[in-house]
Amino acid sequence: MDHPIGGASLRAGLAACRSHFINAALFSGLINLLYLAPSIYMLQVYDRAVPTRGATTLLALTLIYLFAIATMGAFDLVRARVLIRASARLDRLLAPPIVAALIRTSVAQPRSSAALREFDQLRQTLTGAGVLALFDLPWAPIYLLVCFVIHPLLGAMAIAAMGATAGLAWANERASSRSLKLANAAATHGYTSLEGTLGAAGVVKALGMGPALLARHRAERAESLGFQATASASNATFVSATKAMRIALQSLALGLGAWLAMDGRISGGAIFAASLLLSRALAPIEQITGASKALVLALPAYRTIHALLVEAGDTPEPVRLPAPTGRLQAEGLTVAIADTDRRALAGVSFKLAEGRVLGVVGPSGAGKSTLARALVGAVAAEAGVVRLDGASLADWPEDQLGAAIGYLPQDPTLLRGTVRENICRFRTGDRAAIDAEVVRAAQACGAHELILSLPKAYDTVLGQRGAGLSAGQAQRIALARALYGGPALLVLDEPNAHLDADGEAQLFATLQAVKANGATVVVIAHRTGVLRVVDELLVLRDGRIALHGERDEVMRKLAEPPAPVAPAAPIAPAAAPRALAA
Repeated sequence: MDHPIGGASLRAGLAACRSHFINAALFSGLINLLYLAPSIYMLQVYDRAVPTRGATTLLALTLIYLFAIATMGAFDLVRARVLIRASARLDRLLAPPIVAALIRTSVAQPRSSAALREFDQLRQTLTGAGVLALFDLPWAPIYLLVCFVIHPLLGAMAIAAMGATAGLAWANERASSRSLKLANAAATHGYTSLEGTLGAAGVVKALGMGPALLARHRAERAESLGFQATASASNATFVSATKAMRIALQSLALGLGAWLAMDGRISGGAIFAASLLLSRALAPIEQITGASKALVLALPAYRTIHALLVEAGDTPEPVRLPAPTGRLQAEGLTVAIADTDRRALAGVSFKLAEGRVLGVVGPSGAGKSTLARALVGAVAAEAGVVRLDGASLADWPEDQLGAAIGYLPQDPTLLRGTVRENICRFRTGDRAAIDAEVVRAAQACGAHELILSLPKAYDTVLGQRGAGLSAGQAQRIALARALYGGPALLVLDEPNAHLDADGEAQLFATLQAVKANGATVVVIAHRTGVLRVVDELLVLRDGRIALHGERDEVMRKLAEPPAPVAPAAPIAPAAAPRALAA
């Protein structure tokens, strides 16, 4: 099933669950009607059964009352199950586009999974106690009306009680909302910071950064918990006050009812009925006060998710194009360095015909890895465009483009899963066909024997970032992943960085075979051994092209000694004073 990404997908997901919420609201109405049963039972028992000593009447009233309560319990169960299904459906409809939006927008700016946590918070609020209180709230006037029917003074007391309770709920929201929002923002920052530390755990340990980072994360959590404690203390104060006031008002309603009964204005049964009705009228407001934390955070969570989905865009699926041949073109490619005004690439333009191999060299920091990422769409360009067979990367359907590109990053970036899953890029479908292509790709780069030596061969489970493999093994498996499916364009970022002499010889043979099959290849190289197979050479310096042409011609220019710089003519001793005087 396709899950469209964009601002409309959040509204569409909520709209798809509209029937669940409508049904829950209808069952809430039936439940609230049945909540009148205890009051009616009290009225009938004390006004009809007790004065007449009618045991049969009492039995009949009790049986009717038990049936009403059992029905109310069944309706409450059905309502809960409806909301559980709504929660599951919301997750099924919205979690995939949110994750897809996180992946898509992380190309331009790294993100954490905080947006998914906010969605879970929103989903739980929409299907939890808070929304049930909102469903029950419209029925409070019904209880008020019944109180007025019993006696206007009881109705007036109920209105005053509801006003006081609503005032406490409003004061609670005003007092805690700012602290809750600050706590949520601080918690998100703390989770993101911790994710970064865990991702670099090896470096952190090796450099002895653990104690310092532990203190930093402790301070971040202390800040978040400080705001949470302030909000929770405020919320607890108002919740306790609301409970105490409800109990007091319920008892006062008994007292008022007793006074009215003694004066002969109401019956004895109405004393207890009024107390129960008042308690039921105040219950939704009390529940809203208790759920105010979730309700306050629900709106910012909705805005965050909506902004993420809007940023990811409502772009329609591009038209499927003919299978690419590998013709590559960069036009004015400019890539900014995050959070700076500097450029990793500035106006890079070149063309590469299908079946050609381009080597990219240059000093550290010249922008070689950034160029590799830009060529495959792994980094967003500030300006310019990359074209594959004349169409910009954005004009290709994502799945078609992914199948046409093989990319080996500088860091192999293997994911949690089996070796087989990593090589086949976690694709599913015809198991036999996928397995055959996985083995072919591994054999093509000489990784097959290596994989067979692992504990469970292709079914060996890897940890995050390829944990369990050496750097060289991870690079060989990542190269097999790049070769999977016979891509038309292959971009390799320092593919021999972790290889020994045998591995480099195998890499050279692999590149020759790929070239012979007509694929277009871009190789980022620090070690020159791999350059023997390239047709063209591109030299980057400071994010710009310094040289580009046929390999031998560029290498000859690089070998030429720099032209001598003529020494500056000495300045005559009197020249400077004359110049200053002038």
